[in-house]
Amino acid sequence: MLPNQLSAASFAGYPPEARQLAVKRLALLQRLPLAFLPLLLRELIVYDWKFPAERGDFVRQFTYLGSLADGPFQAAMSAFAQLKLGRELEQTDWVNAPAIFSEQLSAHLWTTHQIDSFSAAAVEYMRKVTASAPEPGLPVHRLGMAAIGQGAAPNDDYRLFRKLRPQGVYFTQVKPAGGVQVLLDAAAARARAHPVSYGHWYIDGGAGLGVPERVTRVSYGALAAPRATIQSRMQKTYEAAVFDPEAFRTTLAQMKPEEAGFRSGEDQVLTRFQLSLLTEGSGTQVFATTFVQWAAREALRRAQPLTLLVRFAPRQRDRQMNELLAEHQRQPDLDPHGSLIDADMGAYYTWLNQQRLSGDDKSAFLAWFENHGEAVAIGPGMERGQRSDTPIELASLVARVA
Repeated sequence: MLPNQLSAASFAGYPPEARQLAVKRLALLQRLPLAFLPLLLRELIVYDWKFPAERGDFVRQFTYLGSLADGPFQAAMSAFAQLKLGRELEQTDWVNAPAIFSEQLSAHLWTTHQIDSFSAAAVEYMRKVTASAPEPGLPVHRLGMAAIGQGAAPNDDYRLFRKLRPQGVYFTQVKPAGGVQVLLDAAAARARAHPVSYGHWYIDGGAGLGVPERVTRVSYGALAAPRATIQSRMQKTYEAAVFDPEAFRTTLAQMKPEEAGFRSGEDQVLTRFQLSLLTEGSGTQVFATTFVQWAAREALRRAQPLTLLVRFAPRQRDRQMNELLAEHQRQPDLDPHGSLIDADMGAYYTWLNQQRLSGDDKSAFLAWFENHGEAVAIGPGMERGQRSDTPIELASLVARVA
């Protein structure tokens, strides 16, 4: 099938809102080149499970393309239309399986040395989409908070926050009264003051503390059952006589929530997000620190929250793969010190990902060594590369960045 052969019936297998949007924009979809359209459909087919920020970004593409007259439209799509595709790609069911088409397209472009042309065209396209409509202003500055080193003792051989210290003030005498609850209360207060759907997040590498209704919680511990299901499937695949990693990756990507043990009737947007963490991430199924870092990255990229609190917990020690995947069958051997180092870098990457979002010049970030006196605060009013040895309550420090 070619794009100009699309009809409303072509999208019968799409979820309700995605199908409605496809039919509404059918005339536009029929005009798009085959090297571009399935990439748009890959996002459209999961539209029903996208966060509000994602939906806004996605609809902005339709608005941009729909606003172009014939000449500018052809110019915007010309680089994609000039790509040479094989018959196998044209015969792929790119309407109902756009993700598989995208993987095959990528391999084809690399093999035929067209990947550079495609990448340049994609970057230019997104630049024009972004420039076509300014992002709306934020109701409050973004705030990221990271609690690291749960259960770990201070270690003079490791210089904590080495990547974050140059970005803000390094505090050495933080009084940890109130602990993680202080951070969570700050997130809850911001959620009450600015009740944005999926705008305030708490991600925990353990079971997680209770949260108010307006704060979205994701925890490694709460996903024990889905992780065990996926670990079991991974273990069987690794132990098979023939192991095809690409085919297995595709199988995981196509897994449905009920197949992983998620219950029906739950928040489907959040359920699909959690499933993607376990099926698309590398190591998120077996390492708590990796799970938190990846979940934070994806939450920032997709939901673009105003508030993000991440709490790293100890991960199991690195073992052979078959032992790691049997986590649910034994008591894991935890590595608090190694987890502290992981979490330190995870906090740094979380700050970097937050800075990629709009409002980065006003955003704030706090990283704290849980139950100890070290912390780094970054943001307006925090002079870069400074150190403070003055005693300060954790709650007071949080108030300065919140």
